[in-house]
Amino acid sequence: MEKYIKIALDLGANNAVLVTPDDIVFDGRTILKCMFGCADWSKGCTCPSRPGSLMPWQYEPLLRKYSTVLIVHSTDKRIAQKASFAIESAAFLDGDVMPFSMSDCALCGTKCAGREDKPCRDVKKARPSFHSVGIDVFATVKKLALPLVPLREEGEVENWYAAVWLN
Repeated sequence: MEKYIKIALDLGANNAVLVTPDDIVFDGRTILKCMFGCADWSKGCTCPSRPGSLMPWQYEPLLRKYSTVLIVHSTDKRIAQKASFAIESAAFLDGDVMPFSMSDCALCGTKCAGREDKPCRDVKKARPSFHSVGIDVFATVKKLALPLVPLREEGEVENWYAAVWLN
């Protein structure tokens, strides 16, 4: 597992922390924030509103089957996502046939195809965010003593989180 932490840090992550699924705070109410507060609702390619998507509370039993979760923290959303993909790939090549990464999507920047009512341009890499699968990211990272506060002013440093679920 130290290899995966090193991958995250080498790619520019601020922190990488190993936890268990028991350290993750699941709360299906996250869908309320998606439905009534997210500009991507019914548009985002990894959004729970997309046709055929599982609902947030349906993810929990699936994710609890993993033994380890590597939480990746960065102040750059692209770095968090890039690190999670690299770790997922490395874990697969190391013999974990079902690693699963998740992060807020930064693949296309502000040009998400879903916002234009088009299919995802990179469906092989598109992954859901914490909140879209029923994870309370604020409560989870607070338990881990990692930084995350609501932003009050434009230009404040953002904290982004990705996770890689490992067997």
